[in-house]
Amino acid sequence: MKNLFAEFLKGIIKENPTFVLALGLCPTLAVSTSVTNGLGMGIAATFVLVGSNIIVSLIKNIVPARIRIPCFIVVIATFVTIAELTMKAYSPALNRALGIYVPLIVVNCMVLGRAEAYAQKQTALNSLFDGLGMGIGFTLALILISGIREFLGAGTIMGHNLIKSYEPAFVLGMPSGALLVIGLLLGFFNVLKSKKI
Repeated sequence: MKNLFAEFLKGIIKENPTFVLALGLCPTLAVSTSVTNGLGMGIAATFVLVGSNIIVSLIKNIVPARIRIPCFIVVIATFVTIAELTMKAYSPALNRALGIYVPLIVVNCMVLGRAEAYAQKQTALNSLFDGLGMGIGFTLALILISGIREFLGAGTIMGHNLIKSYEPAFVLGMPSGALLVIGLLLGFFNVLKSKKI
């Protein structure tokens, strides 16, 4: 149980996919304009990570090595399709806001990287906790980046106006603002890592 807890925690702090491994930055840059978008993308990516990690771990001994990557992509695409159709059915506004970035989870280096580097070598239970930790770490990173961008760029959090007289810094709602916030946060987490805090 201690090992499973460690597998779960490493994705949130020590090997956070966004701030430590610098994976999945394309959707992070694109959808982090609001906390709602960040949360929606994080939940979808977590679902795909957990599901694909478990299936890849279960089929690892029956898939020939030379076709493992196409097989992994089919597994990941299946879970992405489930996530996208569910989002379309129950939250069409969020699906429209996230746009092409939900189907693009199929080629997200974080998801394929976990299948290739971890799930194909581990048990299904370890892979489940790894996917859950990585997904939650990715979601928390998206919420942090989105929260900073939405608050400073629009003066709102999840669409609610917090300070009425606030003058928003519109640059943070633009792609250059996303690069600025992510760059500063990556620098901050690198300093923490170098000091082993």
